[in-house]
Amino acid sequence: MVTVNRESAVAALADAWGAITELCAALSASEWAAPTDCPGWSVQDNVSHIIGTERMLLGDPAPEIDVGDVPHVHNEIGRMNELWIAERRPWAPERVLEEFGEVTAARLAVLAAMTQADFDAESWTPAGTDTYGRFMRIRTLDSWVHEQDIRGAVGRPGHVSGPVVEMALDEFAFAVGFAVAKLGRAPDGARVLIELTGPAARSWRVQVAERRGRLVESFDGGAGPTITVRTSAHTYTRLAGGRIAGDAALSGGLVSLDGDVEAAERILAGLGYMP
Repeated sequence: MVTVNRESAVAALADAWGAITELCAALSASEWAAPTDCPGWSVQDNVSHIIGTERMLLGDPAPEIDVGDVPHVHNEIGRMNELWIAERRPWAPERVLEEFGEVTAARLAVLAAMTQADFDAESWTPAGTDTYGRFMRIRTLDSWVHEQDIRGAVGRPGHVSGPVVEMALDEFAFAVGFAVAKLGRAPDGARVLIELTGPAARSWRVQVAERRGRLVESFDGGAGPTITVRTSAHTYTRLAGGRIAGDAALSGGLVSLDGDVEAAERILAGLGYMP
């Protein structure tokens, strides 16, 4: 069970939602309609998605509409997401942004009234049973990832460092061992260094044994890595979020590989663990 500081998590969510509000307030109608790297979703759809999730957490019932067969919906969670988005597609962007402000303010009021004990309590999360604090850390990650979807769609890069990004990376770190060993099929005995560069730089070391990846402070015996994957922290989040494929990132010069390159390419291909 993961302990997440309540004050830090609430502040990060406030910052994440504030950044989205500021960004979207400056967008034109055509930019609101622009497609994003999140399959099937426009800029407006990304904002509507966050609204829907936070409305569910406020206890609001999902819209009773038929979304039909949607190619980018692959499971029940995806279908539930689509209900909120489909309801808002005919809305003017100004109405969606106004609702976003109202809903996030209501959620922040709820969170502000909670205690650290509330955050440490057991809760459902998209990653399985854990603490409510972990759930809010995942909400921070999700909100920031969708902010980056919006920024990419409208050509307004930014917000690639700071407390929100650090909290998102803390959550990404939780799955790096699984992504490297299970999805990336790193060989037993591999010592994998994921080196993130840029303003949110950090290094993750994954020791692989029996098809399991363990995040460690240093490799056994102080040895060096047998595989190194080097990329910006921002690109890593796009890889993990399935927004860019590993081979595209490699051919585009966004990633460099060292050591056992064949294994490194498999790892790179397996980094996209988020649906």
